Amino acid sequence: MSITENKKAFHDYFVEERYEAGLALQGWEVKAIRAGRMNIKESYVIIKNGEIFLIGMHITPLLAASTHVSPDPTRTRKCLLHATEIMKLIGKVERAGYALIPLNLHYKGGRIKLEIGLAKGKKQHDKRNDEQEKDWQREKEQIMKERQR
Repeated sequence: MSITENKKAFHDYFVEERYEAGLALQGWEVKAIRAGRMNIKESYVIIKNGEIFLIGMHITPLLAASTHVSPDPTRTRKCLLHATEIMKLIGKVERAGYALIPLNLHYKGGRIKLEIGLAKGKKQHDKRNDEQEKDWQREKEQIMKERQR
């Protein structure tokens, strides 16, 4: 079940592969995510010292958060992947010029997972072509509906 999607990612990138990663979260963060108080639109994924981190994901703390914890809404969060997946990602990002972007946040077995996309950036003309293709598909559907009447 999806919690939130990064729709901007599909507009700006060609997503070629997808990986599912766990997130190292604190208790107040889990509660806030379950309440729907997060945003992954401006976040990105980096590789540092052989580990993968999510930067820029904003989680707004609940008012009822614990008093002994000082919440940091945009702290760097560690992504949990198998070592073989991390090595594969490191190779592709460093050699082939790919970027790692967060695609969506979802539940799996009661746990919060992050879907990471291995993507290449789109040029401006690619974005225009995608927009024209979507418009054409929409027009085709309207024509088909009118013919069925």
